[in-house]
Amino acid sequence: MFMGEFQHNIDDKGRMIIPAKFRELLGTSFVVTRGLDKCLFVYPLPEWEVLEQKLKTLPLMKSDARAFTRFFFSGATECDWDKQGRVNLPSNLRDYANLEKECVVLGVSNRVEIWSRDIWEQYFQQSEDTFNEIAEKLVDFNFDL
Repeated sequence: MFMGEFQHNIDDKGRMIIPAKFRELLGTSFVVTRGLDKCLFVYPLPEWEVLEQKLKTLPLMKSDARAFTRFFFSGATECDWDKQGRVNLPSNLRDYANLEKECVVLGVSNRVEIWSRDIWEQYFQQSEDTFNEIAEKLVDFNFDL
């Protein structure tokens, strides 16, 4: 399971270090794609395959399903580590997530998210104000945190 928040920098060539404990869980090859909320999603190959199977079940005749799968899969790329333990993020994905220098790497259960530090801080501030309300809507009343 991925969890935690880490600050990292991306260099001019689009390379960044991912925390060592995340690298172990991601394996030698993994998938990076456009995520939601202007971040990148990073999946270990087995998790990507599970997600792919779920997305294949979306109805082809629904325009929203076609649009989402196009968006999600067209941005996907299989990546691996260089000798220094860095990932080279493609320019189209860096542009999508506004990744320029300071980044935040999050562990989110079955995936890693890569955020621009500025976008993450804005998102976090907005979400922090409504966290209790969101929890009340989403968490079953029998579930203790």
